[in-house]
Order: sequence, then structure tokens, then C-alpha cells
Amino acid sequence: MDVQVTCNVSSLECGQLALIIIPSLLALSTLIIISRIIWSFLKKKSSVLGSSAVSFDQNGLLPGHNALSSWEMPAHCILDEVEFLKNGRFGATCKGQLKRDGAASAVIIKMFKGSSNSHEAKVFMELAMFYSAVCKHDNLVRMLYCQTRLSPMYLVFETSTPGNLLHFLWSLREGSSHGTWHQEQSFSERSVYLVAKQAATGLDYLLSEHRLVHGNVAARSMLIGSGLLVKVSGLAPAFESRQTETETAGVPLKWQAPERLLGLPVTARSDVWSFGVLLYELITLGAPPFPELEPSEMFLQTLTNYKLKRPPNCGGALFDLMKYCCMWNFKDRPAYSAVIKLLESYIHLADTKPLRATQHMDISEYRIKAGVPP
Repeated sequence: MDVQVTCNVSSLECGQLALIIIPSLLALSTLIIISRIIWSFLKKKSSVLGSSAVSFDQNGLLPGHNALSSWEMPAHCILDEVEFLKNGRFGATCKGQLKRDGAASAVIIKMFKGSSNSHEAKVFMELAMFYSAVCKHDNLVRMLYCQTRLSPMYLVFETSTPGNLLHFLWSLREGSSHGTWHQEQSFSERSVYLVAKQAATGLDYLLSEHRLVHGNVAARSMLIGSGLLVKVSGLAPAFESRQTETETAGVPLKWQAPERLLGLPVTARSDVWSFGVLLYELITLGAPPFPELEPSEMFLQTLTNYKLKRPPNCGGALFDLMKYCCMWNFKDRPAYSAVIKLLESYIHLADTKPLRATQHMDISEYRIKAGVPP
């Protein structure tokens, strides 16, 4: 009997202890789990912050200085007549004259405004290395020099005269006071083929040699020089896309393929759609594409397979190529290599009569109609 009472008392005590111990263990395990989550988060955050820190070599140089040594601005070269153009991600973009060996040439200068030991300085160095590696083609704007060992850091690029392709097209419009180029009277549909082929060649080089998609193909992203020599510029979106593996914003809706309007990544075939719009710009001497639509209407209209209309002075072969590039299904669009072959085979069909437009281009009105920011 005594044994039975003892056992009952022990069971009662065990139950009471269980009521205390089990919740305590649950609370302790919860604290441990929360602590591990917080520790893991802090460790990850520390790792991310650490990865963005700028490291220097034993000589106190940023990574890339040695790789860019052959690109450093020579002491005998001088930048003169520097004029501000606009502000960019890293600082001011200016135009100026590069004086070397007794001669001067027009250049574009991209300045770096931040601290030389900042994370942005590291990215600026990577931009310089990007240009030094990629821009090795006659139809791409080349970096001539850089200054990365001294402050201020900057990049020096070649430029062309007349310059921006879109502005050049506007200058060709009938009655324009800016139409001073000596070959303006001979810019014809045949010239459109010549210009387009060079642009396609530069874009094809980016893709085939460097697996790069431009991402912002348009007349505003091209330079034109003497003898209608065309150079692709505006490679910042391609660089930033490679750096962050994300899409860059700012491409006007009227140049975007349907899949890009739906938020899908930029591809070579979405670039080909934009190239079709570039053909429209060329043959119309810089008119805004889809002039009958407001930018806000583009999303719904493009998704319902709305097409560019045939502009005046556009031959059938050129319009067929324009439509081919702007096929709604990206799988149906040609590759740049095919575009180049088609331009070569169609050029004999092109009209040689000088192109004309009936009115001046009002830039403010153009920006509104094209959906291009100021």
C-alpha cells in the first residue's frame, strides 16, 4: 500500500515537472531557431557588404589598372575646348578636342565624379575594361584612351561628324537650316541600305563575338560620319545588363518588341524588332515611328499585332524587310546575319532619288509623339 502511494505521488510530480519542462524546451528551441535565422541573415548581409568593398593590390591600385595600362592617356596628349553636354551615371559627359602629334580631333569624354576608392570607381574601371575589350570593330564607337591612375578619372571616345544619326536625318529634311552636309543631296533609299547594313554589321559583331545584345537599337544610338560611315554607340545598357543581370529601363515603348512590353528579357530577336523600327526612321528622315499612335496606346496595340505602316518613298523590298524584322512572334524574325544578306541582295532594287520630307522636325513635338524623354 505504501508503495502504491509513493508511486502516485511520483506520477503527480512527474506530470507537474512535464508541464514546466516541455514548454521551457519549446521556448528554448524557438529561441535557438530564431537566433540561427538572425545569425544567418547577419552573416549574409555582412557577406554582401564585403563583396561590394573595393580591394586594392599591393601597389594600391584598383583591379583593372594593370589591364588598362596600354590605354592610359599619354603625357603628350592634351584635352582642350572641353564643353559640358549632359550628366550620366558616373558624372558629366563632355565634348572636346584631343590634341596629339600636332593634330586635333573631336572626342567625347565621360568623367567620373566620385571617390577613387568607392564601389562606383570599381564599376567605372569595369566599364573601361568593357569598352577596351568589346569595341574593336569599324562599326562600333571606340574608346581611345582612359585616365584611371590619376584624378579625375575619365574615358575618351572617338566621335563622328556630322554625329548623331537621328539629328543628321533631321538635318536632311527639306528646308532645314541645318542641312549643311556636303552629300545631303544624294541621301536616298540606297543610302538607307548602306547605313542599315553597317548598323546591322556592328550589332551582329556584338552578338557573335561577345554574346552581347545592344538593348536600345535606334537612330539616336548611332553615329554617322564622313562617307556615311556608321558606328554603333550607346552600349551602356549592354554593360549594365551584363553587370547586374537585369534589364535596364528607359527604352521608349515605340522601339520595344511585344515580348519586351510583357516584361520578358531583351534578346537578339527583340533587338531585331527595334532594327525594323530603325529602318522606318531612316526612310522617313527621322520621323517618330507609329505616328498615328500615342505612346500610351502602344502596349495594347502592339500586343494585338499592330504593324508599322508603309511610309512614303519606301520601296517594296525595304518594307518587306521592315515587316520581317517586326514579326509579332520573335521566332519568325531573322537573325542579324540574315538581315545583312537581305540588305546586300535588295540594294540593287533601291531608289537613288534623294529623300525629302515636307516639314521641319519640331523636337518638342517629336519627343511627345515618340515617347522619348527630354
